[in-house]
Amino acid sequence: MQTYWGVDLGGTKTEAVILSAPSPDAVIIRKRIATEAHHGYQHIINQIVKLIDQVKAETGIQPDKIGFCTPGTIDPETATMKNSNMVCINGLPFREDLSRALNVDVTTTNDANCFALSEATMGSVQEVIPDFRMVFGVILGTGVGGGVVFRGLDGRPVVQAGRQGIGGEWGHNILEENGYPCYCGKRGCNEQVISGPALERFYHEQSGEKRTLKAILDRYQTANDTFATVTVERLLENFGRAVSTIVNMLDPDAIVLGGGVGNVDLLYTEGVERAKKYVFNDGRLNTLFLKPKLGDSAGVFGAALL
Repeated sequence: MQTYWGVDLGGTKTEAVILSAPSPDAVIIRKRIATEAHHGYQHIINQIVKLIDQVKAETGIQPDKIGFCTPGTIDPETATMKNSNMVCINGLPFREDLSRALNVDVTTTNDANCFALSEATMGSVQEVIPDFRMVFGVILGTGVGGGVVFRGLDGRPVVQAGRQGIGGEWGHNILEENGYPCYCGKRGCNEQVISGPALERFYHEQSGEKRTLKAILDRYQTANDTFATVTVERLLENFGRAVSTIVNMLDPDAIVLGGGVGNVDLLYTEGVERAKKYVFNDGRLNTLFLKPKLGDSAGVFGAALL
């Protein structure tokens, strides 16, 4: 029996799945373990080995390959991890060390690419455009990121990681000149303008009060908080500008919005309307903007599909 093994590596938990087919309804087993990343690089690898050993023992199945959804990406030039917020794995040959520790072939890509791949192949895109040519998966949450999936010549969906392993890294395009400094070294990145923490920070600076994004949105709906109105307007206008660059560069069939901020219903209506002003298409925007279907399963399912 052919099986699909995937692992979603997070700072808090690591989850493994085995699928009998590329479908969310074909789960043989799902199992989680604490990552305990604060114990360092080798401990993370040891925890992954422990998890895979448990899954093999419970199912009696041996993997031929394992796909990994990782925070960060493998640099094609150095074969080391980069751009991970789990900083202890940066600069190290993570994929190679994993493969050696598990004694199996390992494929890795970042969480945004896994999100895009799973939603394109098993999620919301399949329900409306099963013959899609290209999909962009947006992560709008604590951070901002993206992933690109296109249909290859053999008909299979392929992650476009890119020559430098940074395909889809839309979160670190500059949106606001001389804006807030970003950990990437630039200022005014998408992540520093339209992420959840960035919007909460903006509201606090305007109003002097700290509120969650949900509370800000609730106050916007009641139309009795000027600062909430300004904050949500900032989100909508800058979302429109930022997402227009995706459309102008790639012109995907669909853009799937994931992450906490991606749950904001206004993005699918007013946010898309704002984008029309910036898309190079005479005010028309035919790209489908879709809500994700797979929730927090997107990462581990995407890893299995690698």
